[in-house]
Amino acid sequence: MSDAFTLSDLEATIAARAGTDAGQSYTRSLLDKGINKCAQKLGEEAVETVIASVSGARDEVISEAADLLYHLMVVLKARNITLAEIHAELARRTGQSGLAEKASRPHD
Repeated sequence: MSDAFTLSDLEATIAARAGTDAGQSYTRSLLDKGINKCAQKLGEEAVETVIASVSGARDEVISEAADLLYHLMVVLKARNITLAEIHAELARRTGQSGLAEKASRPHD
């Protein structure tokens, strides 16, 4: 389905809006407030997605998941991390089991 909206499309939209005026773009206004605000919004959307997943209607879960993905992509933009880098990390992890991947992470 070639006309489907993708995370790459969202990344491009966020990049374009990052270059506009904060008075015209919610994305720009978030980025102007810094990574702490961007991360706070991501956390809020994560909690709302969890709540909707447990007790909400299907449409509510879809709506909250869309908000979560948007705010994740804004955080990635704020940290100058591309979707391609996330794809590469996921591809790297695909070759091993989830348990093996977790075990390979450094422990604090």
